[in-house]
Amino acid sequence: MNSSDGSGVLILAGTPMGRFDDASPRLREALTTADIVAAEDTRRTKALAASLGVEIGGRIVSYYDQVEAVRAPKLVEAIVGGATVLLVTDAGMPSVSDPGYRVVVACADAGLRITCLPGPSAVTTALALSAMPSERFAFDGFAPRKSGARHDWLTSLRSEQRTVVFFESPHRLAQTLADAAEVLGADRRAAVCRELTKTYEEVRRGGLGELARWAADGVKGEITVVIAGAAEIDETVPLEALVTRAEELADSGVRLKDACAQVCAGTPFSKRDVYEAVLAGR
Repeated sequence: MNSSDGSGVLILAGTPMGRFDDASPRLREALTTADIVAAEDTRRTKALAASLGVEIGGRIVSYYDQVEAVRAPKLVEAIVGGATVLLVTDAGMPSVSDPGYRVVVACADAGLRITCLPGPSAVTTALALSAMPSERFAFDGFAPRKSGARHDWLTSLRSEQRTVVFFESPHRLAQTLADAAEVLGADRRAAVCRELTKTYEEVRRGGLGELARWAADGVKGEITVVIAGAAEIDETVPLEALVTRAEELADSGVRLKDACAQVCAGTPFSKRDVYEAVLAGR
């Protein structure tokens, strides 16, 4: 498919997240006709081709995070020379928390042709299954690993009115959900989507507190989390009024931390703000 007139192209292709038969006919064709197939995992891409009953026609090269900076210029050079380069990652869309961004930018800067073969994406699949508003949403990649950074990130979502989608590893999921329940409120709606499109696909919907308790028993597989946007913030509510309401709930038998979480919903204050103010006033 190499062209001597310099009409090379970069093709980004979405690949199945679990079921190989989700592959599009255009992906099947591109695997056989591309001059170069840049794959996040060459073994997985070869297995995909074999399962589809097609043979990779061109040269296959590895293209994962650690080699992206080195490989991108070489792929651009090949495209300048007229090659068709097909970029695929392990599952879903390239560049969406997967390799691909560097070579796309390099090709765009060089004025080269870039196209995309639409395909599966965990982001939009989870959003569709979450039963959350989807007219406006934000994708935040992977949740921060470190506790302090994760708390700061969650705090930034307190007033975010768009639905938020992010990825999380199974061994950090319970702690992230617990932190989210503390910062955003235990009743904030969310959905945990596990093993999307695969045999053991599961979608759990509920409040963040409920989901944190469920995840504490351990969760396996690839995880996408969806959190509902914040209700419109009432900037006029004074902290003193929240302290009074929290104290009243606590006097009625509600645990103080839970009371603080309840009263801060829909206000510019966090559970921690109210809790510390209550303690300071005692």
